[in-house]
Amino acid sequence: MDVYRVDIAWDSSAEIIQASIYDVGPLYSVYPHELDARDHHIIASFAPTTFNLLFILLSRFINVTKAAKIAVTDVLRRPQYTVFANGDQVSDVDNILEAFNICRTSGTIIFPEDENYWIDRKLNPIVHDVNIQWRGEWTFSDNIDFWRSDGYFVFFQNHRAGFVLSGDGIHINGHGTGGIHGNGDAWYTAEKSTTVEGRPMPFVLWNVSDVTVKNFYIRQPQFWAYNIMNGTDMYFENIFVNATSTKAPSRYNWVQNTDGFDTMDVKNVRVKGFNYTGGDDCVAIKPRSYNVTLEGVTCNGGNGIAIGSLGQYLEDSSVEDIAMDDLTPQLKRGPVDLRYGIYLKTWIGELVPQDDYESAGESRGGGWGRIHNVIFSNVQYERVNNAPSFYQNNGDNGSFAGTSNMDISNVVFANITGTLSGATNRVSLTCSQRFPCHDISFRNVDLIAGNGTTTSCTGRWTLADTVSGLPGC
Repeated sequence: MDVYRVDIAWDSSAEIIQASIYDVGPLYSVYPHELDARDHHIIASFAPTTFNLLFILLSRFINVTKAAKIAVTDVLRRPQYTVFANGDQVSDVDNILEAFNICRTSGTIIFPEDENYWIDRKLNPIVHDVNIQWRGEWTFSDNIDFWRSDGYFVFFQNHRAGFVLSGDGIHINGHGTGGIHGNGDAWYTAEKSTTVEGRPMPFVLWNVSDVTVKNFYIRQPQFWAYNIMNGTDMYFENIFVNATSTKAPSRYNWVQNTDGFDTMDVKNVRVKGFNYTGGDDCVAIKPRSYNVTLEGVTCNGGNGIAIGSLGQYLEDSSVEDIAMDDLTPQLKRGPVDLRYGIYLKTWIGELVPQDDYESAGESRGGGWGRIHNVIFSNVQYERVNNAPSFYQNNGDNGSFAGTSNMDISNVVFANITGTLSGATNRVSLTCSQRFPCHDISFRNVDLIAGNGTTTSCTGRWTLADTVSGLPGC
């Protein structure tokens, strides 16, 4: 007969403060316990019928927990679950899913500090009003062949996801010690500078609202690190990404496609404090992103901060009301050069055959919409390769330049200063002949390059007299 053990603790005033209930399996009478000098404990064993009555009684007044993977009910009857790792690379997915299931509505999940959880298969919890105290670390297994076939399919650019969190009222705090280790270095080494289909994204928020993520990191992401899809009312603070290849030769980029923070189909997103080290887009604002604000962003290596790419599919790909402030794109400490700093990229306006896996071998392009009301302010470049740029010919085969259906307007660059590693500091605007760029403003843009000249601009297909602040456009 299975029995249950109850560990009741009380403080010096004899007030009961917590009762932990353990399913100990076969009949068992005494369980040694290390007494805490500040608390008092009593331990007893109960048969199931007695246990059920005791559980009901205790849960009305005090904290009640179920361990070894500890579930707790507090005074407000809010379920709480503390998950301890199995260790030794034994899968923790079942226990994690159990925690999300028990606490899926108005609950709290705790991953304690110094616990390392082994993630060996995909998971997609759906929750409502859940607090996640994520002090420990999830580590994805490095079984590359398995993950290629196990990830959730993401239609956009034919990708995969390993962990997808959905729902509303989601509040995550990593407390500076918690996050995800993607074991990405195994992928970087296996594929080198060519990304093969099937890499799983380690952290996807999909179909979510009212989300907070604070003090959280993603190390060695297999693919895009933070990917936000179909989300509203979201706040991120003090988040980090580091994708570094330990085997890549000097100056080789083996960490391509390790985007830091990507958005798509979102509204009302704010990021305050983001530090990225990697080899691709530090931030990528993708289709149908509205009212997105970022401040305090540092990009070490990679491509920099991107609006796009947009227009790859036959759909509205608009991006509007984007504000980015206090940005530092820099070469130093990055695994590879930082190429652009800030750039906008859209696809050509016609369907053109593509042979890469991200287009699934289909013809792509032809999307429409606008990039409107975007401001980049207080940006400090540090040895970035190129000045800010627009490029509206993604996917072109040489025959459709200038056909983009994306209208770029009301874009402001304010207080953009610093150094470039290249020979020229010329801003490049390659726009659309169908929809010329207009109302582009450069205010106090002063980038120092090897040629020592004043920052200037070169433009193609911009509307006459609507680009201000730099000579040449």
